[in-house]
Amino acid sequence: MRVFAIPMRTRFRGVTRREGALVRGSAGWGEFSPFPEYGPAECARWLAAACEAADEGWPEPLRTRIPVNVTVPAVGADAAHAITRGSGCRTAKVKVAEPGQDEADDIARVEAVRDALGPGGRVRVDANGAWDPDTAVRMITALGELEYAEQPCATLEELAEVRRRVDTPIAADESIRRAEDPLRVRAADAADIVVLKVQPLGGVRAALAVAEACGLPVVVSSAVETSVGLAAGLALAAALPELPYACGLGTLSLLEGDVVREPLAAVDGAIEVRRPEVDEDSLGRYEVEDDGWLRRAAEARSVLDARRAERGVVL
Repeated sequence: MRVFAIPMRTRFRGVTRREGALVRGSAGWGEFSPFPEYGPAECARWLAAACEAADEGWPEPLRTRIPVNVTVPAVGADAAHAITRGSGCRTAKVKVAEPGQDEADDIARVEAVRDALGPGGRVRVDANGAWDPDTAVRMITALGELEYAEQPCATLEELAEVRRRVDTPIAADESIRRAEDPLRVRAADAADIVVLKVQPLGGVRAALAVAEACGLPVVVSSAVETSVGLAAGLALAAALPELPYACGLGTLSLLEGDVVREPLAAVDGAIEVRRPEVDEDSLGRYEVEDDGWLRRAAEARSVLDARRAERGVVL
């Protein structure tokens, strides 16, 4: 297990550096990078994804290039415009509802991004569940034409209410990746689109099973990973039967560096499906002392073993 800490270019979800661990097995490298606030039960899925990548590999791809959106953090309008223009993408996901900012900041940021994309560009917003239903309805309306609004509210019941009150499609993210039962979103009639992330769902195969069971259009997104983690997201996007939306995998630009020599960066709004090898020199620049990652992995492994024992799976 090799532990890394890479500074973020801009504060994102309250994180100023992305930390995690890399594991190597017979199939290659896997990434285990749950966020600091996650406990062993939630981390178990992230570890399962890392083990799948390292020991099993992924299904055969159905496509070789994945269209992606540019992710625009909760920055000022001028910076948002510059990030969007420099990305080469025709779709942008804009973070909104940042603590300490007001609604006028969100509106200005979205307008700047829409201007930078120009005619035919697509804008989607992500509130990370921060709005109540009335605020969500008001803001979605105020923000103008959107491809969709991602996780405007925290609960499935609130998502379902907002979905009934607006014409903009609603996408579920946290309601999928942090739920004990990711399939409840369909039963609750709470979303038009599901956002799937490989690590929080336990691996590429687990995410494919969720996609099939949900029966809704899928947007594959990242958890702000290195190219090791992004490769798993690309594998999921490449294996889906249909891919109607640009994916949220163009997040490497949020990091100051990477652990591979040839990073999985977007070119002309798309990323080639491939699996880059970890480079010792690149990893060495960001490798740090363990700082609890072995303990977190061991605790997550105990949860995984208990779950598998319940199902009668012998490792």
